[in-house]
Amino acid sequence: MLAHMVEYVDKLHKEALQVTKEIVVKFIEVGRVSPANLGEVFPAIYTKILETISGGGEVAQASGQSAACEDDRTRS
Repeated sequence: MLAHMVEYVDKLHKEALQVTKEIVVKFIEVGRVSPANLGEVFPAIYTKILETISGGGEVAQASGQSAACEDDRTRS
């Protein structure tokens, strides 16, 4: 059971990483993101994508990223 859960979480992280990379590449192409601010933008996008595909943050919290998600919510 635990092995299945770990596999599921790993799959979600891989999917979130792939989607994030595609989005960031598009943002760079249109000039919304530059290499100078990539380190700031990439983690924020990744966190949002992971939260979205995990159905509300369960996986994000398990990976220790819940604080970043909450910070983004309070700023909105």
